[in-house]
Amino acid sequence: MSDEEPTVPIVCTDCGTETRVPLSDVADALSRHNDGNHDGEAIAEVDPALKDRLADLVAEDMGLFDEE
Repeated sequence: MSDEEPTVPIVCTDCGTETRVPLSDVADALSRHNDGNHDGEAIAEVDPALKDRLADLVAEDMGLFDEE
């Protein structure tokens, strides 16, 4: 088993950049990029495809997709 921390894809459509950062650094990396490049506006974000997939997994885990 690896001791490496999982990485999360970060994308910025304005800059045309994509990178991966350790999970524990996501908030700082987003703040640093957006503060330095976009006057603090939340442009860079966690990859939207990952956010959608995580939302689906959470909803499934909570039973929101279950039929009555």
